[in-house]
Amino acid sequence: QVQLVESGGGLVQAGGSLRLSCAASGRTFSSYVMGWFRQAPGKEREFVAAINWSGGSTAYADSVKGRFTISRDNAKNTVYLQMNSLKPEDAAVYSCAVKNSGWYGYRLSSAYAYWGQGTQVTVSS
Repeated sequence: QVQLVESGGGLVQAGGSLRLSCAASGRTFSSYVMGWFRQAPGKEREFVAAINWSGGSTAYADSVKGRFTISRDNAKNTVYLQMNSLKPEDAAVYSCAVKNSGWYGYRLSSAYAYWGQGTQVTVSS
C-alpha cells in the first residue's frame, strides 16, 4: 500500500510559478514510476508529466512541455512538479500517482495504482 499527499497548490497570476510536491509512504518508492495528472471542472483527467524510478526518463504533455518540470528525490520519497509561465488553462486539481508496473503506458491514468487526494491550482488572468 502506498499513500500520497500533495501540497503546493494555490492561486497564482498568469505567468507565475508554483511548485507542487507529492510525499509518498512506502519503502519501495524509489522503484516506482510517478506521474502527475490534472482535472479541470467538466473535463476528463489528463496526463501532465511522468518520471521513471531513477529520474533519468521524463515525459510531458505537449501542453506543458517547456514550462513544467517533473523531478524526484528518492531519499525524501517525494516527487515535484515545477510549473512556470502558468496560464489560465492550467487551472485544475493536480494529482500525483504511482505506477508500479514499469514505464510502458505512463500516459494512461488507468495504469496507475495509487493516487493522492489532489491539490487545487488556480490561475488568474
